[in-house]
Amino acid sequence: MSQDSGQSQPDIVVYTSAFCGYCSGAKSLLGKKGVEFTEIRIDKEAGMREEMEARAQRDSVPQIFIGDRHIGGFDDLVDLDMDDELDPLLGLST
Repeated sequence: MSQDSGQSQPDIVVYTSAFCGYCSGAKSLLGKKGVEFTEIRIDKEAGMREEMEARAQRDSVPQIFIGDRHIGGFDDLVDLDMDDELDPLLGLST
């Protein structure tokens, strides 16, 4: 898939931690989509767990944000992909 020249990719942030299979799954899916994202390791970066919890109102990882929209976790990301709603959010042409 290629990016539509009329759309730019939104900022994508994925909060993760070590030894998290769902985090790996989310990063893999986004990687397969060919999009760049920022990974924030809440177990390595001071204050990031608190930041994630404040933004997401959840304490589990991964927590995924596309632009200002809170997607949720890995299952939520997969559901969007299965419903053909993820690519448009990522700024990808269909």
